[in-house]
Amino acid sequence: MRVVLADDQPLIRSGLRVLINDAEDIEVVGEAGNGAEAVRLSREHRPDVVVMDIRMPVMDGIEATGHVVAGPDPAKVLVLTTFDDDEYVYAALRAGASGFLVKDMALEEILGAIRVVAAGDALIAPSVTRRLIQHFAGAGPAPVPAAPRRRPDEGITEREREVLTLVGRGRSNAEIAADLHISPATAKAHVARLFTKLDARDRVHLVIIAYEMGLVAPPR
Repeated sequence: MRVVLADDQPLIRSGLRVLINDAEDIEVVGEAGNGAEAVRLSREHRPDVVVMDIRMPVMDGIEATGHVVAGPDPAKVLVLTTFDDDEYVYAALRAGASGFLVKDMALEEILGAIRVVAAGDALIAPSVTRRLIQHFAGAGPAPVPAAPRRRPDEGITEREREVLTLVGRGRSNAEIAADLHISPATAKAHVARLFTKLDARDRVHLVIIAYEMGLVAPPR
């Protein structure tokens, strides 16, 4: 997997570069000190993932994320920031980020997050996920882009409903396969069909749908 790092703090970039390059399956192909450089390097190197800070000079990470995901065959964006305010979370998701982590997470967790996002899944720090779901489970308009329209329930099979429930509980495809005693490939196929049937852009939207449909109870 090819990664571009975007952070205005050289020390942060250096630490992440050492961590990532120690992994056999991931390499850093570019480093940016601001959002504009991140967009340029993304277009130049065609990485799988851009690890993006939010507060940067010239162009912030939110605006840069929008530019990165707007191109052809775009990279996935994993936002990694010190700030986990709701405003930043919603703005990052609106811009098209596939993941949102805070910098106090363990380095190995960051590596795992890069792999998850590169594989096409969405990943958000647990503390952020709870607030996000509470927001969507309550009243008020959804701030994320292209909120999917609900299609008739009869368009979803009973097995797909079970899979959607487990996605709403935060299960990975491998965990869904184990819970339902099916193969990982079958679990992945069910999730893919749910994306199509529910017009969901990514796994975060599937989680939201599961809560809106009442398949999973909001956290207390």
